[in-house]
Amino acid sequence: MGSQEISAACTGNAVCATQKYAIVSSHLKKKAISSRSLSNFARRTPLQLKKEMSRLQDPHRPSFPFGNPFRMMLPKNSHLSHEHVALLNKFEETLAGRLRKLKPKGKDDILSLPWMKLSLQLLSETHNDIMSLITDLEFPVCDWEEKWINVYLDNSVKLLEILVIFTSELSRLSQGQLLLQCGLHNLDGTSSTKLMNSHTALDSWRQHIGLRNPRLENCCSIIDKLFRLLNLPKVKNSSKGKVVMRAMYGLKVETLFVCCVFTAAFTGSSEKLIDLPVPETHLWEEAFNDLQTSVNQEIRNSVTSGRSILVKELEAVDMSVKDLYPMLDHSSVEAEALRKTSAELRNRAEILSGELDILAMEVDGFFQIVLTGRDALLCSLTIGSNLPIPNYLKEYKAGKQLVR
Repeated sequence: MGSQEISAACTGNAVCATQKYAIVSSHLKKKAISSRSLSNFARRTPLQLKKEMSRLQDPHRPSFPFGNPFRMMLPKNSHLSHEHVALLNKFEETLAGRLRKLKPKGKDDILSLPWMKLSLQLLSETHNDIMSLITDLEFPVCDWEEKWINVYLDNSVKLLEILVIFTSELSRLSQGQLLLQCGLHNLDGTSSTKLMNSHTALDSWRQHIGLRNPRLENCCSIIDKLFRLLNLPKVKNSSKGKVVMRAMYGLKVETLFVCCVFTAAFTGSSEKLIDLPVPETHLWEEAFNDLQTSVNQEIRNSVTSGRSILVKELEAVDMSVKDLYPMLDHSSVEAEALRKTSAELRNRAEILSGELDILAMEVDGFFQIVLTGRDALLCSLTIGSNLPIPNYLKEYKAGKQLVR
C-alpha cells in the first residue's frame, strides 16, 4: 500500500471529527436564551437593544455563584416531598448500581477497549435518566432558573469538545491500522525484500502510535475547567430544582471520572487523573469511591512501572510487533516461528481494529445524546417564549443532521 493511498484513507477517516468540531464551534458562540429574556426581548426599545448588544461584546464574566456540593442543598426549615425523595433515591440507587457494574473484575479489564465502551454506555444511560427524572418531576426547562440553564449549557458544550477530541484520537489510532496491514501483507513471503518492507511498515506503526495527539492537551485544560465547575448552583425555593441539581451532581462526577480515565488511556499518563471526593450524603458515594480507587490506582501503578501504552489491546499489538523484530532483522528466518508470530499479530490487530471501531461508534452515540439534550433544552426555551425559532437554532438543527 503506497503512502498516497494511506494519506487518502486517513483524510477520509477525519471527516466525522471535522464535522463534529464545526458543530461544537458553533455552540461555543451561542448564548443561552431563557424564556424570560426572550419575552423581554420583544418589549425592548432600539436604545435598549443597542446597549444590550454593546454589553454582549464585552468579555464574558461568570455572574452566578456556586454552592458547595459537600453540603446538603436543602436550606434550613425546608424538606423534599416524599414523592421527590423517592424519585431522587431511585436515580441515585440506579447510579450506584451502574458504578458497581463498571468496577473492573480484574486488572486486565482496566483500560481495555470493551471496558471503555461499557463506561460510555453507562454514562449515556445516566444522561437519559436525567431527562426521565425531569419528566417525572414535571419540571420543564422553562421553569428553571437562568443560572441552572447556564451551568448545563456551559458543561455540555465542554463535554462536546472533549468528545470531539476523543473521536480525533480514535481516528488517529485507526489510521495506524493501515500501516499494520501493510506490514502483515509483506509477511506472507520470506524473501528478504518483503521482510524488510514489513519491518519498515511496522516500525512506522510504532512511531505513529507513539506520537502524542496535540489536541489531547486541550482536553486536559477542559477537564480542569469542568472540575472547577463541579460545584452546584444554590437552590433556594424550588423542591424540584433541588432534586435535579443533586442528580446533576452525580452525572457530573461520573462524566468527569470517565473523561479523566479516557484521557489517561490516550496520553499514557496519570498526570491528569483526579481523585474526586464525594460527600457521604449521596447513595452512590461508596460505589463511586470503590470504582475510582481501583481504577486510578491501577493506572498510576502501570505508569510507574514504565508502561507507555495503557490501552490493553494496543499494548498487545505492540508486544507482538516487538516479538517480530528479531526475526525480521535476520537474513535466515525460521518459517514456522515467523508464521506463528505473524498469526498472533494478525489476530491481535483484528481485535484492536474491531474494538476501536466499536468504541468510536459509542463515542459518536454519546455525542448525539449530549447534542440532542442541548437541542431539547434550547427548543423548550424557544417554544415556552411563544417567539419564532432563532436562525441559529435552525442552523444548529441542520448541522446536527450532518453529524448523523
